[in-house]
Amino acid sequence: MNFLLYLGLGIILGLSMAAPPGPINAMIANESTKSWLHGSSVGAGAMTADLIFFVITYFIQEYIPNYIVKILYIIGGAFMLYLAYLTFKSKMPSRSVSGNYFIGLSMGLMNPYQISWWISVGISMIKSLSISIIPGFFMGIVIWVIVFPKAINILGNKYVKYIKIISTIILLIFGIYLLYEGISNVV
Repeated sequence: MNFLLYLGLGIILGLSMAAPPGPINAMIANESTKSWLHGSSVGAGAMTADLIFFVITYFIQEYIPNYIVKILYIIGGAFMLYLAYLTFKSKMPSRSVSGNYFIGLSMGLMNPYQISWWISVGISMIKSLSISIIPGFFMGIVIWVIVFPKAINILGNKYVKYIKIISTIILLIFGIYLLYEGISNVV
């Protein structure tokens, strides 16, 4: 019974990590208008970043320096602004599925939301619920990475212009926010 409980809790936590609107979901939505596989590849890249953060969090939970997080804010903000521009112009850095995977991975590795989530919720999740919750957690992310792009692909072809505009706005907002937070924390 504990296995099912941990699996269910893990799926819920994984969905709570993957589902909130943000720059990665904006990129997934934009790429899903080409095909669900293009969108899923962005999500798979971001999920790989979560796996990397899980390993880092698990092994060096108490030693993550704060100054690295501040630098990632600035780099991540500049990257988000660049992606907003490319999304608006509809010219992604790579139109291949593998290229989208690396975009998702780099966005995930520079996304302060993911970093903050792992430093705060991730550490407490591992300490209070043990690593038994991790399989369900990643299963929840996989569910999101498959279902969200398929839904956008089915609905998005009618609304491509709106998805592009909304994705651009979300990327701009996050880019400006990350730059502001990074610069204000450095000064």
